Amino acid sequence: MDARPDENIESERAPTGDPRGAVRFGLSARLLVLTGLFVMLAEVLIYVPSVANFRRNWLNDRLAAAQVAGVVLEAVPPGGVPSGFEEKLLAGVGARAVAVRVGGARRLLATAEMPPEVARVIDLRDAHWATLIADAFETLVFPAQGPVRVIGAGKGGADFVEIVMDERPLRVAMLTFSRNILILSLAISGITAFLVYLALHLIIVRPVRRLAANVTAFEHNPEDAERVIRPSERRDEIGEVERALALMQETLSRELLQKKHLANLGLAVSKVNHDLRNLLASAQLLSDRLSQLSDPTVRRVAPKLIATLGRAIAFCEATLAYGRAAEPQPRRRVVRLAPLVRDLADFLDLAGNGITFVVDMDEDITVDADPDQLSRILINLGRNAVQALAQAGAGPSAPTLTIAARRDGRSTVIRVGDNGPGVPAKAREHLFEAFQGTSRRGGVGLGLAITAELVALHGGHIVLEEEGPGATFRIHLPDRTNGNGA
Repeated sequence: MDARPDENIESERAPTGDPRGAVRFGLSARLLVLTGLFVMLAEVLIYVPSVANFRRNWLNDRLAAAQVAGVVLEAVPPGGVPSGFEEKLLAGVGARAVAVRVGGARRLLATAEMPPEVARVIDLRDAHWATLIADAFETLVFPAQGPVRVIGAGKGGADFVEIVMDERPLRVAMLTFSRNILILSLAISGITAFLVYLALHLIIVRPVRRLAANVTAFEHNPEDAERVIRPSERRDEIGEVERALALMQETLSRELLQKKHLANLGLAVSKVNHDLRNLLASAQLLSDRLSQLSDPTVRRVAPKLIATLGRAIAFCEATLAYGRAAEPQPRRRVVRLAPLVRDLADFLDLAGNGITFVVDMDEDITVDADPDQLSRILINLGRNAVQALAQAGAGPSAPTLTIAARRDGRSTVIRVGDNGPGVPAKAREHLFEAFQGTSRRGGVGLGLAITAELVALHGGHIVLEEEGPGATFRIHLPDRTNGNGA
């Protein structure tokens, strides 16, 4: 997929005052400068040995010419040298004196006006590169004030050849060479920097600018799906960044939309709970009056009705608190578990739904927990089981809800299970996440999320067991560490 030519997205910039919109020395300019500097640095590294080699070759040429001049003079019979011939040879060599050592004897082949002393001795025989480089820069920076003596290896039968010459012509030649190298280096640096800059600008800088512009535009309105970047077909790192950014923006956009919907839902629920709490409070007052009647059935049912209404009012208050922050901390105490479990039969109307209720625990087993929150935990799990059994319909065995409990050291382990169809694999992935773990049509996925939060407030944990038919949830509720547990 090609990059979209969205001028509105690409041309957006940060608002006034945003430091990101005040780029004065951008990536392209830095790239151009750095490329030029690196090329110049490479040219300097090449120039240093090159100027030393130029100096050595220049001196070797003079030594070779001096030896040739010496051979010419030796071939002329004594007295046969024309007047001024030696001076012309020395001028052609650029030397004041030429000497050759042959067979251990040093022979002066030509002389001119000799200086009383030389300012520097340059020995090219077996000279190390470091020495040649140091001598070359010494010639450029600190030229000799008088003639220099140059010694080099001889050719043929000569042991070595030496000349006495002025260093000024050598320095002029080296400066000319350096100037040519500098001009060539600047040309190469400019061409290379431009080509590298152009290539990197097209390959990296322009795509990075597109990414930056897209991120800035997405930041201004992340809920707009049209601002999500459309990745190109590139298979390099830039392409990977584009695809990763697109995935992140899509996920973030969905999450923000979902959170916005949840915020609106939370506001609506808070309003409903506020009015529902008032209605339940009125119903509780009527229930109190019913409990004063003498009818035995009314007197037996009224306390449970009052307790149920009290829990409903507390639940509404907790829901309002949850919309502001989180569930309140549990008010724990050691209570008997069996009475709380038996109340589920009336709360869930198990007999009316044709569900067999099995309680598998000792009558005196206790749990260190908040009774109201523990009741909410059991009701949420029991209601889920009843709904699952109702959706399953008639089966080979009677629908059954089983609640078992036992003590495990300083913890109470509670199992709430049914023989229904079980939890689908898709729902298991986000089982205890709000609005994610439901598999029932019309469900919102809050029951298990609230249950898990209440269990966690007690320092415990809840898991879905893998074995057995139906669905079985195992709850671990540890005792408090202060020794108040059972």
